[in-house]
Amino acid sequence: MLMKIGVISDTHGLLRPEAVEVLQGCARILHAGDVGDRSILDELRRIAPVTAVRGNTDRGALGYELKPFEVVEAGGTRIYMLHDADDLDFDPRAAGISVVITGHTHSPRVSERAGVLYLNPGSAGPRRFRLPVTVAILTIEEGNPRAEIVPLDLAPPIG
Repeated sequence: MLMKIGVISDTHGLLRPEAVEVLQGCARILHAGDVGDRSILDELRRIAPVTAVRGNTDRGALGYELKPFEVVEAGGTRIYMLHDADDLDFDPRAAGISVVITGHTHSPRVSERAGVLYLNPGSAGPRRFRLPVTVAILTIEEGNPRAEIVPLDLAPPIG
């Protein structure tokens, strides 16, 4: 069985229609923090069930609602989510984790170390410097995860 999971981060209160379009058809959505506004999660829940973690800019009621990390079971795979990879203070492989999802840097990245897939979907919110605006798709097939970074084709600004 194939499971498609949308991964998004660093929306900072901006959910772009291009991100919504890419996430259509996902079985669930994982948000790696710096959500910015509860309405972002509400909108994502219209597409699929959402799990989100607190980012360093998530404050107030939303900051209290979100946990600093989550463990998600999906497609026979254990996924560990946190906002900042520097806060990872254990060996994921020893803990039975197959995928680690982070955000924070706004820089998309997929890598593998010691049998663990590390995924940062980049930032789907306001553009930062010259970094791309991206989301990711995590596909799990028979317990084997793979990730793809999806650049968002943004319409040029009007005016």
